Amino acid sequence: MFDPVIAPSGTLLGLLQRGRGDGTLHALTAPRAEALAALNHCVLHDPRHDWQVENRSLYYARLYLDLNGELDAVEAHLFDPEDVLDADESRTGLALAVLGHLASYGRLDALQLLRRYAAHGVNWAWALDELALRDDDAGLRALAAPVLARFPHDAEGEAELAAAVRDAFEPRPWRLWADDPRESIATRVRAAQETGCFDRWQRQMNSTGPRPGWSVRAVFEWAEQGVERGTPLHVPAARCLTAVAGPEDRPEIVEAARSGTEGARCTALRYLADGNDPDVLDLIEGAVATGSAPVVEAAVAAYERMRSLAAVDRARGWVHRPDALGAAAGRVLACRGAAQDRDLVLAALREAVRGEGPDAPTLWTLVDGAGRLGIACAAPVLRHVYRETASSHLRGRAARALAATDPSFAAGFAVECLWDCEETTREVAARRPPSRSGERTGVPGAVPSRGTGGRRTASGASRPRAPRRRLPASGITPRGTARHGRP
Repeated sequence: MFDPVIAPSGTLLGLLQRGRGDGTLHALTAPRAEALAALNHCVLHDPRHDWQVENRSLYYARLYLDLNGELDAVEAHLFDPEDVLDADESRTGLALAVLGHLASYGRLDALQLLRRYAAHGVNWAWALDELALRDDDAGLRALAAPVLARFPHDAEGEAELAAAVRDAFEPRPWRLWADDPRESIATRVRAAQETGCFDRWQRQMNSTGPRPGWSVRAVFEWAEQGVERGTPLHVPAARCLTAVAGPEDRPEIVEAARSGTEGARCTALRYLADGNDPDVLDLIEGAVATGSAPVVEAAVAAYERMRSLAAVDRARGWVHRPDALGAAAGRVLACRGAAQDRDLVLAALREAVRGEGPDAPTLWTLVDGAGRLGIACAAPVLRHVYRETASSHLRGRAARALAATDPSFAAGFAVECLWDCEETTREVAARRPPSRSGERTGVPGAVPSRGTGGRRTASGASRPRAPRRRLPASGITPRGTARHGRP
């Protein structure tokens, strides 16, 4: 899947793609046709860089409700011929999650679309997980026949059915079907459940991982086998070394960290860093200078896990390096540095934004560090990250940092945060007391002022508690989607 194309942050589409609170507020004041077009674009073309951790579905579903939006575009997208050609879950996952939330709010058209797609769509398992949380028993029982018809009555089909039952995120439909009064359905589902349980037991018995009595060399060989298969195993291998290595094995492990094969070197560096070995910092520096890309990545990751005073002190010297180790040193200071390191963290933050843009992965830690250390001078950079990043999680971190560093946060961004797509970001704003009574509202129909005065409703009554409606009420707390914790 290609990275989504994100519109500029000053446009309605750009605001909605990012899930910003201003997106909702501007959509409610824009012409309805324009707002619905932008909303449909977001739902049909998932704007998230990481759809497994970023929330959008509840945000978009509530906007459909506020705009009384039709679902014709979503229906056309789900049942487009491309659905047969593109089985990637990311093509339809967000649309199905939005339909799930709309069904929770009583939209029968959304519930019917989910039922149709579960019966006929390629990404039927996701739709079934949504229905497992929202549909009644009768609706789920009606789907038993079309779902089971997807699996042929042969050995391969039964194996696929067993895998689908075993890997289902929501087991409710399968449990209902196992007790179905139609014997042909109940018998087949119960057999698939039994096969899935046996498969789990068999995988545990046939494990090819470490065994009692393994030596240090055997652990290194196992890690190297992972490299050959393209499956890095140095992290579990380092944990194995903790169990099998003794003081007498240290010379062998240090030598592997200095000049071993790729798998052994990554494993040894991780093990020595976790144990705060006195030589590990020099070994990490050497690995970054002479190692392959996977070794450099493992060495940097091992260094960032270290919490010793020596690691923090070394970071103060490494932070000026223009390589991966210098970037890691900035993140170490952001996490574990002291007040004396504020200038270094601020410089690293500015350099990351200047060199890699507002979506750089390193910003997650640096933004947190700016807030932790209370770097007031970082507020302009944090505001830029807040406005421009396409990651709703990074924006939430920027909001937390701004709450700790920017005196104007309560009167400015906190207003918008109350309407954000991320629950944690809304909570940051809700916990931030306004500096003047009634300066924050969130009344639909008017974009809140970032200035001095509070908004009043059309009737003239002040409503300082109105934004609390955007926080999940008991019983409708957003759970992302049903499937794999997908938001």
